[in-house]
Amino acid sequence: MDFQLSPKAKELQQRLLAFFDEHIYPNEATYDAQMAAFGANRWQIPQIIEDLKDKAKEAGLWNLFLPHSDTIEGLSNLDYAPLCEIMGRVGWSSEVFNSLAPDTGNMEVLERYGNAEHKEKYLKPLLNGEIRSAFLMTEPDVASSDATNISTRIERDGDEYVINGRKWWSSGVMDPRCKVYILMGKSDPEAATHLQQSMILVPAGTPGITIERHLPVFGFDHAPKGHGQVLLENVRVPVSNMLLGEGRGFEIAQGRLGPGRIHHCMRAIGVAERALEKTCKRLVSRTPFGKKLSDQSLWQDRIADARTEINMCRWLVYHAAWKMDMEGNKTARSDIAQIKVACARMACKVVDMAIQAHGGAGVTTDFGLASAYANARTLRIVDGPDEVHNRTIAKLELKQYSNRA
Repeated sequence: MDFQLSPKAKELQQRLLAFFDEHIYPNEATYDAQMAAFGANRWQIPQIIEDLKDKAKEAGLWNLFLPHSDTIEGLSNLDYAPLCEIMGRVGWSSEVFNSLAPDTGNMEVLERYGNAEHKEKYLKPLLNGEIRSAFLMTEPDVASSDATNISTRIERDGDEYVINGRKWWSSGVMDPRCKVYILMGKSDPEAATHLQQSMILVPAGTPGITIERHLPVFGFDHAPKGHGQVLLENVRVPVSNMLLGEGRGFEIAQGRLGPGRIHHCMRAIGVAERALEKTCKRLVSRTPFGKKLSDQSLWQDRIADARTEINMCRWLVYHAAWKMDMEGNKTARSDIAQIKVACARMACKVVDMAIQAHGGAGVTTDFGLASAYANARTLRIVDGPDEVHNRTIAKLELKQYSNRA
């Protein structure tokens, strides 16, 4: 078991840290100011993002996320993990390096399961950062934590598929640059349970698509990408838009979600590290009742717990990433589920501590902690709630003893 990063990954880590010091941290206020200048029409792209993309390309920090790819020279899951943690320190920074969800997961799907036409039409411009994409899976009318409940229909009619249904929490649909959706729906209700679903490409703007509303997260709009509720009424797409074949939706989902959870978890660790950093700076600068907060044993205990839990989660993710690289996503199912639960809970706890340390300032937008908490809390639901992942962990653990019996 070797968690040693490759020489290439170490070099990229140092270059990325330097890029943050030179370009990302100094422009956090610029980004906020440009977004604020848009007023009510926030579904626009701040110029600073486009400017920094050019610098990221020049620095060789572009499209680092595709593991074992034939399309680009990507990094392993383990090598990419610490880079993702760094990007997690500033919420909008991932787009600068073309490593923002859901595009990363969608590009992995297209690279692994798309045909030549799909790659030319959608993967190539996504890799170039020319367009954005969305992922449509969750539905408002069913318990989507169990994806077998998904009811959106994909029915063949000659040379086309006809799609009917309603999706929500469709990340990326609000972005004005979004050109394609990857949609999961039911193509054969009579098939075996995990062969009923398929994934299909739906071009944005196809007749029959209505974006019904924007869905904020704890009041944060997440512009310019955002999340939306989408109605699909008799939406027709060519048969060639089907990914991999009918009934292969769950197979594709497993290939997509494993690496995606590594990304989510490492970004959560980046969020927690930034929150801990802000907490420590706050504690050493505040002196209520004649004594620095940093000298109080209560806060020292909290800081120690936070440092320990962050490090524990980091090494848990590294182990899961290493196992995925060595043995594949299926073998690492329990490990992936464990990090999804542990990292989200840890990030919530650390950011909550940071808010408490900042007092009234913590719940404003001044320090970015309110939005950080909203995102961390949401992570306990997205890509499967804690309860579903704990069920997976328990079933795999108990299976060992059932087999022995």
